[in-house]
Parts: sequence; C-alpha cells; structure tokens
Amino acid sequence: MASARGRGITAGAYSGGDVARAVADAHRSDWAFVLAATVRVTADIDLAEECVQDAYVAAMDAWQRTGVPARPGAWLTTTARRRAIDALRRENTLRRKLPLLVVREGDDMSDDDRDAIPDDRLRLVFTCCHPALAREAQVALTLRLVCGLSTAEIAAAFLVTEATMAARVTRAKRKIAGARIAYRVPEARELPDRLDAVLTVIHLVFTTGHAAPSGARMVRADLVDRALWLTRMLRGLMPDEPEVRGLLALLVLTDARRETRSGEDGRLLLLEEQDRGRWDRDAIAEGKDLVLGALRGGRPGRFALQAAIAAVHADAPSYAETSWAEIRGLYDALLRVWPSPVVALNRSVAVAMTDGPAAALAEMDALEAGGALRGYRYLPAARADMLRRLGEYRSAEIAYGQALELCENDAERAFLAGRIAEMRAAGNDPAG
Repeated sequence: MASARGRGITAGAYSGGDVARAVADAHRSDWAFVLAATVRVTADIDLAEECVQDAYVAAMDAWQRTGVPARPGAWLTTTARRRAIDALRRENTLRRKLPLLVVREGDDMSDDDRDAIPDDRLRLVFTCCHPALAREAQVALTLRLVCGLSTAEIAAAFLVTEATMAARVTRAKRKIAGARIAYRVPEARELPDRLDAVLTVIHLVFTTGHAAPSGARMVRADLVDRALWLTRMLRGLMPDEPEVRGLLALLVLTDARRETRSGEDGRLLLLEEQDRGRWDRDAIAEGKDLVLGALRGGRPGRFALQAAIAAVHADAPSYAETSWAEIRGLYDALLRVWPSPVVALNRSVAVAMTDGPAAALAEMDALEAGGALRGYRYLPAARADMLRRLGEYRSAEIAYGQALELCENDAERAFLAGRIAEMRAAGNDPAG
C-alpha cells in the first residue's frame, strides 16, 4: 500500500497573525490526520476525539503567544497525543489499553511519523465504514470523524434533528467499541467488501452535496469538497485500485459542471440548458484521464462505469449531440455489475433519447409499479418529463406535483412549480 506524506498548512501564510484563520485552516486540512494519529494511541475513538478538540482549543491560545508553528498539524498531533496519554494514565488504564504503545511521552512528531499518518487516516476511514455498521451510521461517522463536521452540520445535511444525529453517532461508536472492531486497514481478502462500503459512503457524501436535499442552495459545496478531498486522499493511499480511480473520475467530472447548474437568478438549469463553455475543462481532462486508467485491465466496476458515462457527457459538444447509444450501452453494463433501480431509472433517460419518450415512460412505469423507488423524488420528475414530451400535459402536471411533494430543496421546488404552471397552461390551451 502506498504511503503519502500528509499535507498541512504552513506558518508563512499567517504573517499577519491571524491565528483564528490558521486554526480553522488546520481543522480543514489536518483534522483527520490528527485524529487518526491520536486514535492509534488511545484505542478509543471518543477519548481521541476529546483530546483532539482540546488540542485545537489549546492552539488558539498557544499560537497567539508563540506564533503559528511551521507544521501546525504536527503541533496539534503532538499536543493531542500527550493529552491522551495523560488521560489514560489518570484513569490507570495505560498499561491495559496500550501494551504496544507506539508513542512515548515527550516524543515529537518526526518526519517518519508524518509519513506514516496517511495509513492511519485510511484505518480511520475503514473503521468508520465497517460493514457491521448501518450505512447511515457509516456516513455520519465519516463526516464526523474523518471530515470533522459538527453533529449539527451532519444533522442539517440529512434532515434530522441534532439530537437524532448525535444518538446515531453515539450508537455507532458504541458498536465499534462493543464489537471490538479493529482500527486497521483490512487484509487483502477483506478489501473488496470493505472498500466498496468506503467508496459508497464517500459517493453518498458527494451526492448529498451535489444536489442538496433541502435548503436554498442547489449545491452544498462543503460536502462536495469534503468528498473530493476524501477520494483524493484515498487515491493517494491506494493508487492502484481501479474503483478508487473510478470514483475520483466520477466526482471530478460531475463537479466540473458546478458553476452552470443554476442561472444567475438561482433557477435550476437542466443538463441540456447548461453553458458547456463554462464547464471546468481542466477538471474534465483530469477526469477523462482517470477514466482511462480505471477501465484499463479487467472488468470495470460500478464507479468506473459511472465515470465513463460522465465522460461521454463531458465530451459532447451539446446535449443533442451526446452519444446516447454509447451511454445506453454503458448503463447496460452498469446494470449487470450493479442492478440498482436508480441505475435503471437513469438508463431509461438514455432510452428516451434513442427509442423515444414512450419507451422510456414504459420502463419508468414498471419501476414505479415495483415500488423500490417509492419516495425517490426523481422518479415522478422523470415520468413527468416523458409525459410532457408526449404532450400529455395534465398527466405531466400530476406527476410534477408528486415530485414537488417529495422535494425540499428550494431551487428544485421552484423548477417543479414552474413546470406545473407550464403544464397547466398547456393543458388549458385548446391548441395544445
């Protein structure tokens, strides 16, 4: 497994003495680095998190007096680990909990230690995404422990109360302790199942940010950026894993359209309406290169195939000129690898472009009858679009209304309300 040197902020960026900004930047760049190193000492996630939080508080005072250190992450790690050792000693559990203590009191953070930290972060990611934990718990723990988001921020992202999310995180931590889930990178035989869980959780974080489930913003940039950071870190640690490369390609290619997904007035813009000249061409070039690597040598996985679909979209001069037959073929391959009803719904959009909206509507109706996508707001929205294209305006109005009832994002609600008004007007027009 490749090791990558952890990258932190540097003191030179804070010549003006903006300690609060330095601490905030260190939280964004070094939180997982510091927490992972501290968990290695404590063998206790709760204690490690408490000590890391104390270290960040201590930095606010110490850096005001002494200046921002040359390696803020190293300073924070040393401080947190010393606090952890002191806490364990006070509890008289040092001998029991740390038979193989890897950090002696008084040790500073050496370059060799810092080189080892990325593997510790990877252990932390895999601990959060252990298959014994429910998927919602995996996502919550990843955001809390690896990304450093507060419980309130995670609760807001997933439309639950802070108390509910705090309970979920607490239960997940207790399960890790009670089941004695090891803080380690899985062995080779365990990796496929465990890696898929990690990639799935990161993808869920990204999609939650890319199409925020609620609020005024179409995009939760903080969640998108966290997911990209996690995936880049994972690729640095596992550069030869095709699905890691595939997920990074998918995220980079999708995020390349971030600035064009809504108009200046905040109105949601569909893919066919977006100004492709404003897409991030550097990101697209990076994504396409990653796709080639992910598809090379062996049967591609679900993230590599999704990335390939995104690459076809990115290559097309316009929506109408997209190679829909190629996209449909990729969706066929994706369904064989990952028979998901969401994939089937997305494939039906390609069917609409190759065989017409009536064929796509038949597939969507079958998905609706199956019930697997009950409550999924994009199914009635997709059905409504097919009905609109077929000129069945009253039925389309009803379907858009169903999508509106399931939607809590302000930009999407405004778009759906506008469609409903259009369908109502078209349905009342004798010429229609």
